[in-house]
Amino acid sequence: MVTAGVVGIFAQGENRLKDNFDFDWKFSLNDDRQYADPVYNDQSWEDIQLPHDWSIKLNFDHSISGSAAHLPGGIGWYRKAFIVPASYKNKSVSVLFDGIFHQSDVYINGKHLGFRPYGFCSIEYDLTPYLKYGEKNIISVRVDRSGKDNIARWYTGSGIYRHAWLIVTNPMHVINNGTYVTTPEIDAQRACVAVVTSLTNTSHQEETATLMQYILDKEGKVVAKSDNRKVTVQPKDTVDVTQQLNLENPVLWSIDTPSMYTMKTIVKIGRKTVDDYRTPFGVRTIEFTADRGFFLNGQQVKLKGLCLHQDAGALGTAVPDRSSERRLEILKEYGCNAIRCAHNQPSPEFLDMCDRMGFIVIDEAFDKWKSGYYAKYFDKWWQKDMEDMLLRDRNHPSVVLWSIGNELQEAWESSDEGVERAKMLQDFVHQKEPSRMAILSAQNNHQEKFSGVTDVIGYNYLEARMLSDHKKFPERRFMITEELPYYSGEEGNIRSYTPYNPWNIIAENEFVAGGFIWSGVDYLGEAASRESHGWPNGLFDICMFEKPRAAYHRAMWNNKPLVSIAFLDPSLDIDHGRDLWQWPKMASHWNLPRTYFGQVIQVCTITNCEEVEMFMNGKSMGKQKTADFTNNTIIWNIPYRPGTLEAKGYNDGKEVVAYQLATSKDTDSLTLTPDRTMIKADGQDLSHIAIQLYDEDGKPVQTDDKELTVTVEGDGRFLGIDNGDLRRKNSFSGNRLKTYFGKALVVVQSLRKAGTMTVSVKMEGKAIPYVVTIQSVR
Repeated sequence: MVTAGVVGIFAQGENRLKDNFDFDWKFSLNDDRQYADPVYNDQSWEDIQLPHDWSIKLNFDHSISGSAAHLPGGIGWYRKAFIVPASYKNKSVSVLFDGIFHQSDVYINGKHLGFRPYGFCSIEYDLTPYLKYGEKNIISVRVDRSGKDNIARWYTGSGIYRHAWLIVTNPMHVINNGTYVTTPEIDAQRACVAVVTSLTNTSHQEETATLMQYILDKEGKVVAKSDNRKVTVQPKDTVDVTQQLNLENPVLWSIDTPSMYTMKTIVKIGRKTVDDYRTPFGVRTIEFTADRGFFLNGQQVKLKGLCLHQDAGALGTAVPDRSSERRLEILKEYGCNAIRCAHNQPSPEFLDMCDRMGFIVIDEAFDKWKSGYYAKYFDKWWQKDMEDMLLRDRNHPSVVLWSIGNELQEAWESSDEGVERAKMLQDFVHQKEPSRMAILSAQNNHQEKFSGVTDVIGYNYLEARMLSDHKKFPERRFMITEELPYYSGEEGNIRSYTPYNPWNIIAENEFVAGGFIWSGVDYLGEAASRESHGWPNGLFDICMFEKPRAAYHRAMWNNKPLVSIAFLDPSLDIDHGRDLWQWPKMASHWNLPRTYFGQVIQVCTITNCEEVEMFMNGKSMGKQKTADFTNNTIIWNIPYRPGTLEAKGYNDGKEVVAYQLATSKDTDSLTLTPDRTMIKADGQDLSHIAIQLYDEDGKPVQTDDKELTVTVEGDGRFLGIDNGDLRRKNSFSGNRLKTYFGKALVVVQSLRKAGTMTVSVKMEGKAIPYVVTIQSVR
């Protein structure tokens, strides 16, 4: 039996504990109901920690759908032993899972707590009646991701793939996600802050409590206080208490200045504080209009959005928080201001990051309704799954829309069944969380009446139809919820492959709230071929390395002058993915085969400058105006000569930016560049180490890839190596991989102790490895 750990102890004066429950789990990829028995001997099981995705480490199996990245599922069991102190005997104890994919059964000491089929929701169970205080307890979780019907359209991973928490409170307490903070009135001098608090009494006797609420600013200073409210709660009952506070001179939450406040809720019985519950929130106004799009705090904002799935390459869906944070940091710098969580609600930690960093978010409940893998559960579970999302996420200022579904089968039906179902879900949203509007995403050939149901309508790849529908239905509020990265389609012919970027249409039409590119980042699943394990048409690869194609939206979304260089060649060894989402194959280097010498090739400069002048080996190839070309992409016809290409961008006749490509020699060395050399010794923090090949002259190399072998020694662990190419041959669990376009990424993680880890990378052809050290600190 696994050694039992003691859960966190209340410190002096504390009255609520939320203890990380991620460590010291056992796992077995087998199925036997006796695994729920607390006396079962699990000593031979694998030691793991959460988040955990068992599928990502398995071997590829091409008999399995490309939707699942050719990775097996199965049925897995988790077990954890823990000791609950005797002092908790009169307290309320629950376990909270941020996400289990999927069809999970949870047991405590052999008692079945419940079944939950949906894999993207948070799940909480009350453990109190079944715990042994001062003794060992066993929690067991069965996860069923077996069978062909149990996969979504994209890679979901398998297992307890998000955090788990143990929550300990006094009997009288605010329920988890039990505060609802809104700001119904805001002006420069004052914000009216309304809060509804769900107060529960799990004891066997009536209790009268005093409820007090305070607003804290970012420094923790009290800036507003409510009246004290006395509340009587019957045993085993919950009551809602409404309070109102006046916040003077509010600092508004925005994309550029994402200022946050905290609602501090204090519950007292007599003079004793029995609960202290904190709720981060922001003060801001949002509005979607039919004629001028989206407004944040009264200012018109065009949503420069990306659709994101949650996996992270070699990490699968077991994504540590730092991986998500790094992704958002890169996207923020890129110019993205909005995220569509496709096609499910994200982790609560992800939304916390969006709050802190200033992203607008569409929070999406479902992909399909009565079709796809959720179909058999829809009727019984949709209200529970939707309500849990609304309650959990309602205080995040980043969330501005509730998406009730994506590309629904019902959108094609001539009957009113789909319309009624859409109304049913929207009415539910309006009832449970009326401070935001609802949206759904409609696909090609959807019924006209279907897209008229929700407050806002999202069109997927239908810019041309949107323009026509806007004229027919000027009262509707539009946005593009899935936007092709390069091509646009004609009305009635989505596959016209018109080389006019959809962002142009979004930017040109004021009534469009914004657009969300499919996809912002490459992801696992929805593979278009046996060779590929995922979707390769993002602006960033699975390492978060920016692709040459991404220069277009970087140029369009930022005012900083930009010019880039890439050559076009359909024979490039690039995973092309599905037809409609492709981009003309391009590479940003100047190392072409010898057979190309003297051959005229197309070179493009993507820019937001007025003019660009091109130089080849110091000789000017002329100056061209950006306005004379489509998509801010100037096309040059240049005979290939090794050497240097340089592009200079001009505004008002003055040079404002330059970019250069130089022919490199064979690989001579590499560099290891960690995003951080000092990380937290919490067993979860990460360092991402970028690898770049160079020649003997210090020029980056993209055309002489080398195999790398990674080892990690000391106080840290190796999590994975990626190169951005989804056509990987060997398992994601391996420590050997060839670079791709001269790059790779190594991810390492801290242990739960301070110290030093040494990361060594051996490159083929070199005897001495390259080394970097990462410090873990308390």
